[in-house]
Amino acid sequence: MPSTSAHFPWTLHRTRLDNGLRVVVCPDATVPLAAVNLWYDVGSRHEVEGKHGFAHLFEHLMFEGSAHVDKGGHFAAIEGCGGDGINASTSPDRTNYYQTVPSGQLDLALWLEADRMGSLALTQETLDNQREVVKNERRQRYDSVPYGTWSEEMMVLAYPEGHPYATSTIGSMAELDSAELADFTAFHETYYAPDNAVLTVVGDVRPEQVVASAEKYFGGIAARGSFPQPTPAPLPSRFGAGRHVTVYRDVPAPRLFVCHRAPRFGTPGAAAASVLATAVGRGRGSRLYRELVTARNLAQASGAFLSAWSYLHFESVLMGSCAPSEGVEPDELLDAYVAVCDEVAQDGVTEAELDRVRAVLSGEWLREVATAAGRADAIGRFTTRFGDAESIRGHLDELLAVTAEDVHRAARDLLHPDNRIVLEFSPQAAEAGADIETTESEAAA
Repeated sequence: MPSTSAHFPWTLHRTRLDNGLRVVVCPDATVPLAAVNLWYDVGSRHEVEGKHGFAHLFEHLMFEGSAHVDKGGHFAAIEGCGGDGINASTSPDRTNYYQTVPSGQLDLALWLEADRMGSLALTQETLDNQREVVKNERRQRYDSVPYGTWSEEMMVLAYPEGHPYATSTIGSMAELDSAELADFTAFHETYYAPDNAVLTVVGDVRPEQVVASAEKYFGGIAARGSFPQPTPAPLPSRFGAGRHVTVYRDVPAPRLFVCHRAPRFGTPGAAAASVLATAVGRGRGSRLYRELVTARNLAQASGAFLSAWSYLHFESVLMGSCAPSEGVEPDELLDAYVAVCDEVAQDGVTEAELDRVRAVLSGEWLREVATAAGRADAIGRFTTRFGDAESIRGHLDELLAVTAEDVHRAARDLLHPDNRIVLEFSPQAAEAGADIETTESEAAA
């Protein structure tokens, strides 16, 4: 009998088709819908030098038509049957495609996903069109926005050159421009295959019906058999030295970004790192907000946080930020930020802080799995990461089991001075008319 959990009480039915497609069904008769989510185990970590941005571009190309579906036809078909929530997303670790339809229209959604998996219409015209869309997206989200490139610049500092996480999913304009149609065709043929995907369906459906339909539409797509994987050398648990890098950009005010190396998702210590980040930097009840914003007015309300970036396959990071209040110098704010981290590393957190964190993380998780679409996405994530959908059941339990001692240990390890990178955006050079430059200093461990 399938196991259950108070935090994930739904039954899961797991099947693997002969071609390797993993099918996970989560019946829920209270939802008169079917949320369909297809996770491909391909992201920007699979891209090779000179060809970055491919996985994200496919997020767009997969909606440009296939053998039996015209450009834009996927949206038209789903919306025409009363469905919604059609979209896709890309990360370093995966690309997923999803939609929610009336449960009676499940076969339509499965057929659409299978058609573009097996016969995507990749043409020079669609490539050129979507390449321009992505380049414009990059301008709007990164290049033309104050501080827009901070995560890219921090990843270059946090990971060694050539590491799969050292580049952003959006890619570079130059590399997107130089790529040929054959490059994208090869990328699709390499990774977009049934044995590299997880199909999750949540809602008012019968598992045997879903499996039969999955076999009908996906069963004829051949397995690939193997998929090239990046194999970077393991990184030390800490950066090894404190660093403070100042970059001069056309920004309205200074802003500080702070990074600490952390364990990857699902490994020992990762749960404690997430609890630590929440205690220190998430929400108005966090240490950073209470000290820097409420008590001392050193930081703007929107700019004092620390959160866990939980990468699935390699070492993760804790990312923080603080924006000085008017009249406050960046160095003063940074000293206060570091003092909060040092205090937690020295003394740990209180039980009251842990109670707040447990409430925050519980609410966040329960909101995610309360909806059919959110639950389908979470199931895909755990199945892809751990190879078993049932692993989802212990996620919140693991977070809630973290003790004050666990958090104190994580704080001593992760918030150590030799595990801190500070990236400071400064407008001073721009105001003075100077060329953009970068300065860097090493802080003693």
